[in-house]
Parts: sequence; C-alpha cells; structure tokens
Amino acid sequence: MTATPRRALLVIDAQNEYFTGTLPIEYPPVTTSLPNIMLAMDTASANGVPVIVVQHATPAGAPVFATGSPGWKLHPDVAARKVDHHLQKAQASVFAGTDLAEWLRAHQIDTLTIVGYMTHNCDAATIYHAAHAGLKVEFLADASGSLPYENAAGKASAEEIHRVFSVVFHSSFAAVATTAAWVAAVNDGVALEMDNIVMSNQRTR
Repeated sequence: MTATPRRALLVIDAQNEYFTGTLPIEYPPVTTSLPNIMLAMDTASANGVPVIVVQHATPAGAPVFATGSPGWKLHPDVAARKVDHHLQKAQASVFAGTDLAEWLRAHQIDTLTIVGYMTHNCDAATIYHAAHAGLKVEFLADASGSLPYENAAGKASAEEIHRVFSVVFHSSFAAVATTAAWVAAVNDGVALEMDNIVMSNQRTR
C-alpha cells in the first residue's frame, strides 16, 4: 500500500509585481490562478499540510521586486493567510540561498506541491531542484502562470510557454494537476502520479 504523502505547499512569488506591476501574468489569467492559490492554501491549512510562502527580493532601486516596493509586497489575499514558514529569495530556485531544504527535512516532507509564479522561471527552477534532491513534486497548472517573451531566440506567447513547461514537467519532473484534483488527493490522502518520458513521446506517434 502506498504511504500517504507528507506534503508541503510552496507558494512562490505571489507578489503584486505579477498582478498590478511591471510583469503582469497572462496565462492562465490571474483571475483563474489566484483563486486556485487561495483554495490550495486553505485546503492545505485545513488538512495539516504546511504552507510555505516565498517572496522574491531585489535591492532597493531595482526595476522589479525591489525590497519594500509595492511590487515586492505579497498579494493582499496571500498575505492574509496563515503561513507555516516565510522565505525571501534572490534567485530563481527557492532552494538557492535559503533554508528550504533543511526546513523540509526537519518536517519530514517528501512531497512538495508548487503554486505561484512564474511557471517557466522560479517554478521551473524549483521543480528541477526538488526533483534532483529526491523529493516528489506536484505542480498545480491552474494555480500558476506565465507571461509572453520575445528576444533574439524567438517569440512565444504566455499560453505556449505555460503549456510546454507543464508538459515537460509532467513527463519526468512533477505530477501536473488541476487544483481541484489536488484538493481531492489531499482529502483522500493519496499521491498524484506523473507520466514518463517514453510514454509521453510514444503517444505522439
């Protein structure tokens, strides 16, 4: 029989910069992702799943996430919720330069559920880091989001970026699910399953 996952919910960078600031999240829209973040936080608290809130911080005067600026502040709905651990980070991965790994070990966490922003940047870096550290990882695709990019390498919409990263995560790094599916799994005490690279590829043939 599979053991009940020992989860922690990691809420990454749910800060004003992504809602009313310089980097507005486009897909999924924040009108979708924010309520799902709140649902995940409330479900976690009701089921004894620790909630860790992460805040990205850059030096005063930086164009985004400058410490103390309106964009640096947590979204008010997130700031109002109960948290078990609060972290500030300066790099994409939440593990880099923080006590996250030690905190998870001290609380015997084996499954890390990730929500927040951005799918392709801090979420991705943290997912890869967690998977390589031997943790099981869950990613709630409708409680996260991306924005569009254009640079010398090309152009991609927010939907394309979010979708492609979600597909790649589910192939071998994280179980990708909706918030509703995760809530059901938490209530039932069961794990979410990810796919694998071979099957993810063979279905395309």
